[in-house]
Formats: sequence, C-alpha cells, structure tokens
Amino acid sequence: MSKLGTLGARLHRGEIGYDFVGKRKIWYGISILITITAILGLTVRGLNMGIEFQGGAVFTTDKTSISVSQAETFAEEASGHDAVVQKLGNGGLRIQIAGIDTDKSDAIKTKLATDLKVDSEKINADLVGPSWGDQIANKAWEGLAIFMVLVVIYLAIAFEWRMAIAALVALIHDITITVGIYALVGFEVTPGTVIGLLTILGYSLYDTVVVFDSLKEQTKGITKQTRWTYSDVADRSINSTLVRSINTTVVALLPVAGLLFIGGGVLGAGMLNDISLSLFVGLAAGAYSSIFIATPLVADLKEREPEMKALRKRVLAKRAQAAATGESLEPGATDSSYEDDLDDAAPAVVGPRSQPASRSRGRGRPSGKRR
Repeated sequence: MSKLGTLGARLHRGEIGYDFVGKRKIWYGISILITITAILGLTVRGLNMGIEFQGGAVFTTDKTSISVSQAETFAEEASGHDAVVQKLGNGGLRIQIAGIDTDKSDAIKTKLATDLKVDSEKINADLVGPSWGDQIANKAWEGLAIFMVLVVIYLAIAFEWRMAIAALVALIHDITITVGIYALVGFEVTPGTVIGLLTILGYSLYDTVVVFDSLKEQTKGITKQTRWTYSDVADRSINSTLVRSINTTVVALLPVAGLLFIGGGVLGAGMLNDISLSLFVGLAAGAYSSIFIATPLVADLKEREPEMKALRKRVLAKRAQAAATGESLEPGATDSSYEDDLDDAAPAVVGPRSQPASRSRGRGRPSGKRR
C-alpha cells in the first residue's frame, strides 16, 4: 500500500506519467468495439423486460417439492406465455408471467394450484396492467433524458461546453455498454435496473468532474507559455487524479461485487441481480470512460481552437529547436527555466518548488531599530 501511495504522489507531482491522451485513438477503438458488441446484443437478443414495464402477473407460492423446470412447464401451459420461475429461500416459488391480461389471472392461479399441488388460497398474485407498465417505461426514459439535459447545462456553466459534450458522450458510452451487457446476459430489467443506471451515472460524473476541475485549473493562462500543449496538460490532469479514481472505483466495486456474485450467484437471490449487475458494469465503465474517453475527447475539441492550434505550433517549434541544441524541454523536464515559464501559465501542473530567498529590506543587517 505504501508503494501505491508513493506512486500516487509521484503521479500527482508529475514525476512520472502515462500518455493517455497521446494514445487516445487506441482507447477510442476499444470503446467503439465494445459499443458495437453491446448494440449487436441489443439488436439480436433484446432486453428481458420485467412485468413492471410490459404488464403481467407474479405468483408466489408456499414451500413445495415441485422443481423450477416443472413449475415453468406448468406456468406456460396454464398461461400460454413464457414464464420465469425462481426458487425462494423458504422453499417456495416465484412465478413471473409477462404479457397476460389481468382478468385471466384467477384462472391461471387455479390451474397452478392444481398442478403444483398447493392450496389456491396460499398462492399470492401481484398483477401489473400493460398500460401501467408502459407508463413506468415512459417515465423512466423521461427521467433519464431530463437527467442528461441537466448534466449538460450544469457542466457547460461550471466548466465549458466542450467538457459538457465530452461528459455526455462518456455517459452515453456507459449506458450503452451497461444495457448491452444486460441484453447479452439476459438479466431481467426492472425499476431496480433504472435506479442502478442513474446511480452509476452519478459515479461516472464524479470521476469525470474531478479530472475536469484539475484540467480547468491547470490550463489557466496556458497560451502565455510555449512549453506545454493542451494535450500535455490534460495528460497531467489524468495522471494526477489517477490513483484517486482507481481507489474510489475499487472501494465502490467491492460491495457491489459481493451483492452480485455472492448474493445473486451463491445464495441464489435472483432479485438482487437486476440492480447489482447494472451497478457493477456501470461503475467499471464509468471509471474507464472518465480516464480514457472524456478527457482525451476534451483535448481533441480544445485543440481545434485557433489559439490552441497556434500554441501547439509554438510548442512543437520550440521543442524542435531544443532538440537541435540538445536542450531538454520535453514535458516532464525539471530545469529552472522550464518551471519559470510554467509559473506564468499553470502553476498546478508541476510539482512543489523551493521558495525564493527572502527579499526583505533588512537582509544582512542585525535585528534592531534602524537609524
């Protein structure tokens, strides 16, 4: 752990670093491949929507010796629709049948009681009408759209519109990957899934805003110097917050992993899967997009500006001149003239420097009253 802390301190001071922005085409390519896979999953398999979104009924029974596969067969014969059956901790069954009319629930309940050999009065039925399910689905999409609009407005005011666009692209990236994995895995989409999506979007924005805040501070007056391009500073911003982003993501993933793999997998608590999978995939995708997508995209957009294009030309020209004379002026150099140049541009970019000697008027005189 001490080595990780030392690594984080060195990254923050700019003593070491990884060229995230310089290799952005690789990250873009990886993201495009993952996104295409997610879209294909949505197209081919589609989402397994819960009854909350398409209407149907959920029948819960007391303890029974009937197996899950037998119960699925009985439920499909009684309703004429596909059924999803889960074994409960008390030995009972949870039978979910989507797309049926609520007025047929009593007949289905009676048939299930006969097939499962349980008392009809001990079967609990929860009904959801198709129209109510459509309203829930529409409200979920409306809430997501409003969330996106508010995020863009806030980031455009707090930072700038380029950062708002980059954050929006990262959020869409995270949602697409999460929803695509849901389609590929076949987990049921419930209101808990929507809650999980909104939660992971908040985590994704948190990491993105931390990097953006550092980038905003470090690029103040950047055009007044000729040693750093905007991409160079963006790289330093990512590296200075990298360990923090990793730590917060790992800490958040550990309990979610327990919920997904132990609660949903080992203990068989299937109803936990709808929210735990969205949280797990979304947190991982959000951490990735904040580092590899959002900030490099901001650098791409900013360096299209005439001022940043001119700055890049000046920086590259000075580096070429320095290379010809053997002077070390590449990003990460620590010579005094290099740091003095950065003092006027972005003092947060470099590490701590020694303070100048005192320039008090009484230097060299003994203390006491002047005559």
